[in-house]
Amino acid sequence: MKQLFKNAHLYDPASGLDGLGEIFVVDGRIEKISKGSAGREADEIIDLGGLQLVPGFIDIHVHFREPGDEHKETIESGSKAGAAGGFTTVCGMANTNPVNDSVFVAKFITNRAREKSVIRYHPIGAVSKNLESKEMVEFGAMIGAGCVAFSDDGRCVTDSYLARKTLEYLKDYNVPFIEHCEDCRLAMRGVMNEGRISFDMGLTGIPHASEDVIVYRDLELARLTGGHIHLAHLSSRHAVKALREGKRDGIRCTGEVTPHHLLLTEDDVKDLHTNFKMAPPLRTEEDRKALVQALNDGIIECIATDHAPHSVREKGVEFSQAANGVIGLETAWSSCMKLVLNGELKYARLIEAMTSGPADIMRFKDRGRLREGLLADFAALDLKTTWTVNPERFQSKSRNCPFNGWQLQGQVAKTFVGGRLVYDREQNR
Repeated sequence: MKQLFKNAHLYDPASGLDGLGEIFVVDGRIEKISKGSAGREADEIIDLGGLQLVPGFIDIHVHFREPGDEHKETIESGSKAGAAGGFTTVCGMANTNPVNDSVFVAKFITNRAREKSVIRYHPIGAVSKNLESKEMVEFGAMIGAGCVAFSDDGRCVTDSYLARKTLEYLKDYNVPFIEHCEDCRLAMRGVMNEGRISFDMGLTGIPHASEDVIVYRDLELARLTGGHIHLAHLSSRHAVKALREGKRDGIRCTGEVTPHHLLLTEDDVKDLHTNFKMAPPLRTEEDRKALVQALNDGIIECIATDHAPHSVREKGVEFSQAANGVIGLETAWSSCMKLVLNGELKYARLIEAMTSGPADIMRFKDRGRLREGLLADFAALDLKTTWTVNPERFQSKSRNCPFNGWQLQGQVAKTFVGGRLVYDREQNR
């Protein structure tokens, strides 16, 4: 199958592309990139009408809830939500039911993804059996079953010795240990950021130290072992400072930030809407600005949605009883465009943080860039269209979106996986 993608504005800061051009694709891989005409005969010609064509987005932190909680999301519905947001690769966390802590579960998820997912789906295995920070899983066997990283996300690996051994073992396999940085004893019973607003509202707060102490611990363990620690959903300016220092010292450490932590603060919690309840919690404006700055500087390499679907049953309760988490795949790029348009975030860094950044963290050498020989995974972006966020129109099964009603500029128009169209805005209006 030979395809020609023409009349596109090719944009990929990691490959130095920024201008009109064509891409010639053979059997799902990029064969030729041309600034003018590719000069090739094709079985299919895709005219993009001047849309910006970027590498397909990569999200290394999603929760698709299958197996166990299919009423919230499935691999199929989650993958369609990802495609609608321009994502061509996602990595699913292990806190399913049963937990992805065995070869049996990992193979089930991998096979299910092969059957039902419209995009590339990779499972992340648990670090410990049943996420209990007691017994280590069989890393080698689970990597063989398709796992690309390991994390007890949703919970922190509380046992420091287990965290150390995890870094040592995974170093040999050259895959990252992804940490949910939260000291559960410090965060216990908290429902929002600890500070003036939590005090005024009479709500139990979660101090930033609950994140910071685990970040510092894990950085020191990475220094000790030489293993790769990846810090999930950073929210604290102190944690960002620690990551910056760790990089300066040569520690193998990377970090991610969510769109909601880049755009929202504890002030958004004042009306007690449960779509603003997540872990880690929304923190201060000072923390938010530090996260944006770290993203601009490349200290935080990637944006990850932490897409966490919940039904009305879990979210339609009082704030203190509601489940943590929000969905984000279908709004990720568009919502972060607000930061670009208001001058806070460089556009090049936004694209890198959603493409080459996560690809490098996960060592996906065949994607994340517009480069000859790589997979033909693309997102076609309309930078001018303004649209209103309406979760009722989402591909996701859940509606717990913190950006409901927002006016956003910039929308994903089409998504291609291996050259195959998996999402078209015009067909989904």
